[in-house]
Amino acid sequence: MDNNLRVERAKAEITQQELADAVGVSRQTIYAIEKSKYDPSLELAFKLATYFDCSIEDLFEPDLD
Repeated sequence: MDNNLRVERAKAEITQQELADAVGVSRQTIYAIEKSKYDPSLELAFKLATYFDCSIEDLFEPDLD
């Protein structure tokens, strides 16, 4: 799944650790999502979208292949 998490995090000028703390996960989880090595649960996707005040679709693009 492609995502724009790193871009949104850069716009907000926050670290991976700050974002992780805000949504209740580890920094490694944020890193893995940004590198597309891990797809977040629906609950985490909602938390991230709420944090950035955007829709889930603005953050994540499903692989339709």
